[in-house]
Amino acid sequence: MKFEQPAPADLLDDPKIIGKSTKRIDGPRKVSGTAPYAFERHDVAANQAYGFILGAGIAKGTITEMDLAEARKAPGVITIVAATETDPVGTSRFNHAPLFGGRQIAHYHQAIACVVAETFEQARAAAGMIRTRYNSQKGAYDLAKIKPGSKLAEGNGGKPDQVSRGDFDAAFSSAPVTVDATYTTPDESHAMMEPHATIAAWQGDELTLWTSNQMIAWSARALAEILAMPREKIRVDSPFIGGGFGGKLFVRADAVLAALASKATKRPVKIALQRPLIFNNTTHRPATIQRVRLGADRDGTLTAVGHECWSGNITGEDPENGVAQTRKLYAGANHLTSCYIGQLDLPEGNAMRAPGEAPGHMALEVAMDELAEKLGMDPVELRIRNDAKTVPADPSKRFSDRHLAECLREGAKRFEWSKRNAKPGSVRDGRWLVGMGVAAGYRGAPATKSAARVGLDGKGRISVSTDMTDIGTGSYTIIAQVAAECMGVPLEDVTVHLGDSRFPVSSGSGGQWGAASSTAGVYAACVALRKAIADKLGFDADEAQFANGRISQGSKRASLRDAGPISADGDMTYGDFKSDYDVGTYAGHFCEVGVDVYTGEIRIRRMLAVCDAGRILNPLSARSQVIGAMVMSAGAALMEELAVDDRFGFFVNHDLAGYEVPVHADIPHQDVVFLDTLDPIISPLKAKGVGELGICGPASAVANAIYNATGVRVRDYPITLDKLIENMPEPA
Repeated sequence: MKFEQPAPADLLDDPKIIGKSTKRIDGPRKVSGTAPYAFERHDVAANQAYGFILGAGIAKGTITEMDLAEARKAPGVITIVAATETDPVGTSRFNHAPLFGGRQIAHYHQAIACVVAETFEQARAAAGMIRTRYNSQKGAYDLAKIKPGSKLAEGNGGKPDQVSRGDFDAAFSSAPVTVDATYTTPDESHAMMEPHATIAAWQGDELTLWTSNQMIAWSARALAEILAMPREKIRVDSPFIGGGFGGKLFVRADAVLAALASKATKRPVKIALQRPLIFNNTTHRPATIQRVRLGADRDGTLTAVGHECWSGNITGEDPENGVAQTRKLYAGANHLTSCYIGQLDLPEGNAMRAPGEAPGHMALEVAMDELAEKLGMDPVELRIRNDAKTVPADPSKRFSDRHLAECLREGAKRFEWSKRNAKPGSVRDGRWLVGMGVAAGYRGAPATKSAARVGLDGKGRISVSTDMTDIGTGSYTIIAQVAAECMGVPLEDVTVHLGDSRFPVSSGSGGQWGAASSTAGVYAACVALRKAIADKLGFDADEAQFANGRISQGSKRASLRDAGPISADGDMTYGDFKSDYDVGTYAGHFCEVGVDVYTGEIRIRRMLAVCDAGRILNPLSARSQVIGAMVMSAGAALMEELAVDDRFGFFVNHDLAGYEVPVHADIPHQDVVFLDTLDPIISPLKAKGVGELGICGPASAVANAIYNATGVRVRDYPITLDKLIENMPEPA
């Protein structure tokens, strides 16, 4: 099915099942421990051996010697796959850092060996017996030091990633009110609950990987390139994933070494990356340095919007594009946005929830707060006044459906923003200084080709098969809801099968495209199945009604079971008309904090997000997504930071003891409101993703609330008490 024009009214516009808060159909399996996560799939292959990966002890250089003799003699050891004895594996367009093989070391904890043994404990013990010597080389580990030599990153069409409109320099220099500030965000880790894990097994020349991965088709293709084997000889299976946040978009060392080790031992091998290895071996969100310049007339109208972002990566390519939202959020006749990239010898930087836009908001939305203060203007009103009507960087492009101003107004009303005291440091509650903050949020809402197979059995039950994944987002449930709605059956009569590369190729989970795209593919398959059923039973598919397990047209009726078994494949593709529009999601984020006047301790008191994300297919799971993103934003604002040892080139706090994330005590009341608008440009379902919108803006709202509480402006994230304490107001 090709979506070639804005969606008219269709069979989903009078919904009975979608749009209703629905508990997750996979929930009972998760809470009962029967959901099959990668490392726990003991039943998929007999006689599984255990692999343990050893990481490099330097950040840059070469291995001069690897002594494996004692390790190979250790109890239970079956084999050791060593980098010094293996040619470098291939790479794919999804990977930047080398995955395995050879003596060259590109980053700390790069995989250099995999010990395979009968038990995990034996493999771990033997890995500790490997003695490796290196020739260490000097590397670059400090973003601030490489910033002056950074280049413009590659943007669309291979052109330098700088977008200019009007004459920014002239407009900024002549603006009566300006802000010119620099903000920094640190390297961050995905820190998902489930580690990267894979079980690999060969049958002849065919490889199966039971793994934890967000993008099944991408991974199968990447593995074919990495292992130099035909794509059709690889099966990837990942029905349940214990969190990814972008860290499992791509193939990592666990999958590669499980495959190599399984081939070497001629038996299945299972590997889970140990937690202290994950932070340096896999990927992370790169640190940024961002300069924001805003110029405005005295009435608050923006006349100049400038945003530059610097980041580094292991290859000197693929930046953290912190200016992405600035090209979409605010009007202004003169815009200049630039994205720069430098080369660092740190582990690979890659996608993490809302890449670019999450840290980008942390600069832009604080700068807007600073401008509002200089203007003596309410920060909510400043944002509404400059709400863009067309895409600021390209006024010829329209927004598909945009209700940012409504998000901000509704949020201000619900949060009782009118009670905020604009004078920083003026509201006290005992020993606590209290402040409120606001931020706008934007996240793109792409839709990609996605396919599914929908079947009807002889009992009238529906099954859906697609390689879409569920990373904790509720994919099983919303896909079942769409199928039940389209086919006119109860939700309990739908079974969903996900995450297997033998199924039709879906969008996968990433980039906030998963929910909108995968359900559109299911919709297309359901339309095809409705036609097949109607044709088989003698109905007109365009006129027939599907409800209560039956098909009807006028006085003619039949049970769906009369048509089974029957199945149909369908996919959703998109016409060129969408290129005329920017399809995005929008939010108004609000936060209230308390700051201890004596210690500088920061406590979030309440948070609110008002979101505009098209039709909400399942408000219950969508709310969970936004709340989870708000929690991650709180972490980014207040505590999360991969500390870089710039002498030896590694992240020091590479475990969950040293890398701090929010806990229950850090997160009080949160509220989420959906405008539940319909966007006819996105797809026939008129629904957009929402999982990354929730992390775009809340960190800035926290930062702005801290300033309102204390009068201390911190532009270096995370905002920890040591950055506040020296400039705090005197206790009363």
